[in-house]
Amino acid sequence: MTDKKDKPAPKMEERLYQNRYQVDEGRSHVQIHQQNKGDSPELQAMTDLCPAGCYRLNEAGRVEVVADGCMECGSCRIVCQSTGEIEWSYPRGGYGILFKFG
Repeated sequence: MTDKKDKPAPKMEERLYQNRYQVDEGRSHVQIHQQNKGDSPELQAMTDLCPAGCYRLNEAGRVEVVADGCMECGSCRIVCQSTGEIEWSYPRGGYGILFKFG
């Protein structure tokens, strides 16, 4: 019998790698409504806050989202709630993240 305390816990990256994603091509569940005045500080903060790294700055310095690896945590929806820049909904049935570890 092995003791779980002797075995090191897997790194977060290794745990996340076990998850699977069913991408709904052409129907992203996260969309950014770009505004002419530029991205809000809340939206810019998502480049650092998103646990899945879905938010990045493009060549023009604007925030864009690639929701293919989204963990559906809703952080972006909460952080950007007051700005209205994010449209977030759960993916259609059968799509989205499939968690390996609950």
